[in-house]
Amino acid sequence: MSDVYVVGDPDGLSPLLAEVRDAIARELHAQLALRAERIELADVPEVSYQVTLRVDELLRQRRPRVVQSP
Repeated sequence: MSDVYVVGDPDGLSPLLAEVRDAIARELHAQLALRAERIELADVPEVSYQVTLRVDELLRQRRPRVVQSP
């Protein structure tokens, strides 16, 4: 077992993974609200697509911007 569970962040996730987890949770919460608190099996591809978009948005925000010289 890693020491990370004993020292530091109690959930054992890096800051990036914690942000990814939170983004996924927010999107799942939104999807459940849109779908009357129930995700049908047929809706799983669309829900996973929306989750992917949310994570992509998060990663794009965190990506360092490269300054191009003129």
